Amino acid sequence: MNRELKQRAYEANMELPKRGLVMYTFGNASAIDRQKGLMAIKPSGVAYEQLTWQDMVVVDLAGQIVDSRLNPSSDTKTHLVLYDNFADIGGIVHTHSTCATAWAQACRPIPILGTTHADHLNCDIPCTSIMTDEAIAGDYEFETGNQILNIFSKLSHREVEMVLVAGHGPFTWGTSVEKAIYNSAVLEELANMALFTLQINPSAARLKQPLIDKHFQRKHGPKASYGQKNEN
Repeated sequence: MNRELKQRAYEANMELPKRGLVMYTFGNASAIDRQKGLMAIKPSGVAYEQLTWQDMVVVDLAGQIVDSRLNPSSDTKTHLVLYDNFADIGGIVHTHSTCATAWAQACRPIPILGTTHADHLNCDIPCTSIMTDEAIAGDYEFETGNQILNIFSKLSHREVEMVLVAGHGPFTWGTSVEKAIYNSAVLEELANMALFTLQINPSAARLKQPLIDKHFQRKHGPKASYGQKNEN
């Protein structure tokens, strides 16, 4: 019985409409149990208001269903590609949240324009290249994963836990599915901020590097000062 894994995936998926990141059947979240070699993910085409924890689909890391009466999300292969190549992540979220998806449809990375962005990552939010006709005609969901891997051949998936797939939408991940949800919400907010900034001032410049470094390092660096320190 995979109740704990299913429950985690269910709670993660139900958090997405609460955060305004999905509607109807859009998007999905998955959680992985690496010790068992199993992943739980939202079933394909089932509306969030109809979901129960029992509906979550458990597959092995080859994508074979091991516990479900339903078919898994159509994005299952993309999730599995990321789990296979990002060996330390514990959860993945894919949405079609409005603003992040608009940037993806524009095939543009989200520029780092302010300190809110720099608090979370020290570079632009990357966007993949548009998929080739050959890839579209092939194993589409697998190739979507490869699009993301191509971007992260030059980036750290530990430092940048989000990406836009050109023409498609955002994917985020984290050490847990809860962190992946957090990253998805942050991504949507940063996408909104960048859009509004460029509407107000189309010539807005990228945040200068010393400010990027200051904000990123004080939250994530070896001498991070953000938050509370645990005291024994």
